[in-house]
Amino acid sequence: MENAPANRIEERLRSAFPGEAVERIQVLTYGDDPEVEPGQTAIRVFISRAGRPEGQEANEEIMQAFEEANHAALKQLRDKLPRSINWVHFQPDTAGESPKARGPILFIKRGGREAMAPDELTEQLTPVNTRLGAADLATVDTLITAGIANSRAEVLRWAIGRIRENPAYSQLQDRVHEINELKTKF
Repeated sequence: MENAPANRIEERLRSAFPGEAVERIQVLTYGDDPEVEPGQTAIRVFISRAGRPEGQEANEEIMQAFEEANHAALKQLRDKLPRSINWVHFQPDTAGESPKARGPILFIKRGGREAMAPDELTEQLTPVNTRLGAADLATVDTLITAGIANSRAEVLRWAIGRIRENPAYSQLQDRVHEINELKTKF
């Protein structure tokens, strides 16, 4: 991401959370972190430890104190997250550790749900979490970049839809139904 937009984002966040609460801010774009999808911008805000020791209990205290002290600013951010930012993580400063070792976090996501086609909005959707290897993730991200889908979840829904369209899938469903009938006879 260019420095000017990143600097503006950082300035807005620092002004929303004045004082020494925010230690540092990372503005992330696609390629900076595996959690950031193509076309997304995300923010990771590291909360100051303010002399507190490392450890899960201290991290929980840090996050609870930050949330209580900044409830109004967090609500405003949640309600008015700019379209250019997909999500914001607030977490204790990891002091050089990987952000994955973050412990407790506050997570704010723009919109609260992914973009879906109008026919999908009427369906009852079940969230599914999956882990992909590097090659599979690159394939999914290529489909997003090519405009096949807008998000990783949408790519997976698209791929499942292509499987259902395959005539062999209908045969497979029939076989599964036959197996289930046989199981009931035992």
